Amino acid sequence: MTRESSASPLIFGGDAQSPRAALPVLPPLALYIHIPWCVRKCPYCDFNSHTASPVLPEEEYVDALLADLDQDLHAVYGRELSSIFFGGGTPSLFSADSLGRLLKGVEQRIPFASDIEITLEANPGTFEQDKFVAYRKLGINRLSIGIQSFQQEKLQALGRIHNGDEAVRAAGMARQAGFDNFNLDLMHGLPNQSLDDALADLRTAIALKPTHLSWYQLTLEPNTVFWNQPPTLPEDDTLWDIQEAGQALLAEHGYAQYEVSAYALPGRPARHNLNYWSFGDFIGIGAGAHGKLSHPDGRIIRTWKTRLPKDYLNPAKSFQAGEKALGNDEMPFEFLMNALRLTEGVESRLYPERTGMTLESLAEGRREAEQSGLLQVEPSRLVATERGQLFLNDLLQKFLT
Repeated sequence: MTRESSASPLIFGGDAQSPRAALPVLPPLALYIHIPWCVRKCPYCDFNSHTASPVLPEEEYVDALLADLDQDLHAVYGRELSSIFFGGGTPSLFSADSLGRLLKGVEQRIPFASDIEITLEANPGTFEQDKFVAYRKLGINRLSIGIQSFQQEKLQALGRIHNGDEAVRAAGMARQAGFDNFNLDLMHGLPNQSLDDALADLRTAIALKPTHLSWYQLTLEPNTVFWNQPPTLPEDDTLWDIQEAGQALLAEHGYAQYEVSAYALPGRPARHNLNYWSFGDFIGIGAGAHGKLSHPDGRIIRTWKTRLPKDYLNPAKSFQAGEKALGNDEMPFEFLMNALRLTEGVESRLYPERTGMTLESLAEGRREAEQSGLLQVEPSRLVATERGQLFLNDLLQKFLT
C-alpha cells in the first residue's frame, strides 16, 4: 500500500444527535476498493495487508466486493462516482481480467462521471508491461507507484521487494503503457539517512517526471516490526533540514504542496484524496475498508468493514463490522482534521454545506486557534497558518469538546 491512500478516517466517540440542517447538496462521491494482499509485509506498515498465498482468490474476492457494494447501494441511489481508488496491500497483484470484471460490475451499479479518475496502487516488484497496458485499456487512468527509496541499503532496511533500477523502470513502463498521470510514493527520515541521501532520492524521482509526489516522513507505528524493533532514525535537526531542503527542491521543479505530504504539478492534485480532505463522501468496500456517507436529512455515517480476508470471504459473516453516526459535538473536529491538512484550507462555506451545522459552532475554537497563531484570521476560509501546519494536532485540539 502507498501512503497516498492512507486516508482512513478515525472513529471517535460522542452521541450528541440534536437536529442538524438538511444538506442542500450532497458532496462528491468516491469509491475506495481495498485489496489486502502483498508479496511480503513491510516492517513499517500498519495498513491492513497480509502476505499473499501462491494463488490469490481473485474470483471469490471480486464476487465478495460486488456483493459488499450491493449492500451500500441504497445509500447512494441517484449519485455518480467522481473517483475510484484501488488501495491495499498491492492491488497490482490482481489480473487485468479480475479488475476489469470488478470495474464493469461497479459501473453497472453506480454511474461513472464522464471524467472519472481511477487510480491503482502498484509496487515496482509487480510491474509487467503487458499487464499495465491491459490495466490502462480498462479505463484505469492513474497509477500510484510505491517507490519509498531508490537506494538499495534503504530499500533493504524497509523490507521492500524491488531495487532502485526496478523502481526507475516502473515509471518508464507506466508511461509506455499510456499512463500520463502517475504518483510516486517516497519516504524520508529513513534508517541512517543523511540529507544528501534524501535529496538524491527526490532528485531521482523528479527526473522521472511524475505528475504527483507523495513525500512523507517514516513514522514508527504500533503493531509493526519497527515499533517493536526500532531502527536508528535521523536526529531531529537532520529531519528538519531534509524537510526544508526537500520542499524547496520540489517547489523549484514546479511541484506545489497542497497537503501535508502531497505535491503536484499544476492541475494534477489527486482528485480522490482532495475529496477525502474536503469532507466528501466515499464508499469503502473490501477487507477493512472505511466509508463515509452523507444523507439529505443531515445524517453522516462512518462505516468500517470486516478486517481479516478469511472473514470477509466467509458467507456466514457480515461484510460490515460497524457503523457510527457522527454527533454534533464531533463535527468540528471531524471536518477540520481533514480540511486543515490542505495547505490552502477550504472555503468557510464548505463547513455548513458538508456538515449541516452553522459556522457559529466553530466560533470558540476558531477564536482560540487564531489567538494562538495556529489558524489564519480569514473569515472566508478555514486555513492553518504555517505554524498551525507544523503543530496540526495542537490546532485540532482547539475544536475537541
